[in-house]
Amino acid sequence: MRTLTVSNLTKAYGPITAVDRLSFSARPGRVTGFLGPNGSGKTTTLRVLLGLARPTSGSATIGGVPYRDLTEPARTVGAVIDNMGFHPSRSAAQHLRILASAAGIDKRRVDEVLGLVGLTDAAGRTIGGFSLGMRQRLNLAGALLGDPGALVFDEPLNGLDPEGIRWVRDLLRRLAAQGRTVLLSSHLLAEVAHTVDDVVVISGGRLVTESALADIAPDGDDLEQAFFSLVNRQSQEVLV
Repeated sequence: MRTLTVSNLTKAYGPITAVDRLSFSARPGRVTGFLGPNGSGKTTTLRVLLGLARPTSGSATIGGVPYRDLTEPARTVGAVIDNMGFHPSRSAAQHLRILASAAGIDKRRVDEVLGLVGLTDAAGRTIGGFSLGMRQRLNLAGALLGDPGALVFDEPLNGLDPEGIRWVRDLLRRLAAQGRTVLLSSHLLAEVAHTVDDVVVISGGRLVTESALADIAPDGDDLEQAFFSLVNRQSQEVLV
């Protein structure tokens, strides 16, 4: 399986440094929570990791290889990032077949991933009639098409009802139990506390902490308090 490694990564947009000498890793068999306030550089980091932006300096690699150099990216890493678009008049199955064709994946895999995310009965329905939760499941199906060893999810819980959140949480735990590397960015700290093994917290584009969840929030429910304490301490150090 694939370790996700961010090493001394800096990403600047003109005079604005979005990510500043950031280093951390996400390991196989574990769910790593990637946390930080709005504007902290999380999405920028994930975009560099997934080859959607080039680093100013440093690196972000998947199994030691930059995304742009992967020979079979869809079979190596699956991702749900930003608001991935759908053509509303296509069916769920049609959408996934197009993705599979573009990645050179056998289209028989489409039925498999629809089953994995609980959309078998909705395979022929047009996406325009899908609820937000169903769209999120379809996004996850697309990420799983290549049966990748690493998975990157940016805010996959947003807008979901409690049942949907629990379903995603259980899916992520199952994927990690299979030995996959799962990197999860989310603002829903209470849910993250019930999902992740490890935590990476950043603020202002810089690393605040990288540790096992048990080391900073032994009771799980303390993650929110620990998060604010760590981020506030970082802010005070920057001011000093």
